[in-house]
Amino acid sequence: MTFTVKLPVRYDECDPYGHVNHANYFKYMGYAAYAAADHLNLDNTRSEDSEYVWITRETEVEFLNPLAFRDTVHVNTWVTDFRRVRSLRLYDLHTGDRSSPAARGWTDWVYTRRDSGMPAIIPKEMAQRFLTENGGDDRVERSKFPKPPPYAPHTPRIDLVPEWRDLDPNGHLNNAGWLSYIENGTWQFCEELGWPAERMAAEGFGIFARKYRIEYLKPAGINDRFYLRTWVSDKRRAMAVRHYELRNSADDSLLVRARCLWVWVDLAKGKPMKMPAHFYKDFEPNFTLEG
Repeated sequence: MTFTVKLPVRYDECDPYGHVNHANYFKYMGYAAYAAADHLNLDNTRSEDSEYVWITRETEVEFLNPLAFRDTVHVNTWVTDFRRVRSLRLYDLHTGDRSSPAARGWTDWVYTRRDSGMPAIIPKEMAQRFLTENGGDDRVERSKFPKPPPYAPHTPRIDLVPEWRDLDPNGHLNNAGWLSYIENGTWQFCEELGWPAERMAAEGFGIFARKYRIEYLKPAGINDRFYLRTWVSDKRRAMAVRHYELRNSADDSLLVRARCLWVWVDLAKGKPMKMPAHFYKDFEPNFTLEG
């Protein structure tokens, strides 16, 4: 009962490493979710006269084998449960061989009222239809978003401005857009510490995301201003966990939080490598003293 869409990987979806940008995986998954609902004639949320809309509450993506220009990505998707106002949808992304995935992930969707943004009870008929025609096995153990460790000694504020291109039909920043701001802020911070991407490449290494988990707590629109704080924990030989908070500049309310497992990779060999000592020295103040 898995639903599948096939999408060509465009040149403008790839980053300087030649791989599909992380945010585009989120877009592929979102497209597949709405296409699956439309296939069952259950996509009432895209109509402006509908009282309800599905929004993303939380999502996780694990990157396994990078996609590149001219690949055709197959997105398999199915739902595993309905819990009053929520539904968990899973995804496998590959280039034709499901046993060799490019990525896999899940999204926790919330059924909400369009006018107030408040959660609404999912109609039983809708839930049963999804489970009957697009239901499948679960591989996700639901858990609360992990509590982040305390800030590092150096956890600066990075101010960001929303852009029109990142708004969805409801006037809110979309989930893929939030990831773009997270990564833009990360690279901005790296540059401020003297480590732009060009320097890393010149020294033969890059930092690649292995897994993102993001929780969306409050929406933001084009007139909102927000800022990012990011810090690191769980340092290992070739990897570490980077944490993120995005807060509203006006009232300091938490909008989005995320965590990412980053891996240091030898660009020539394409394999994980020990974090360079002089790199760590420059970033050490950004590592939390706990965790």
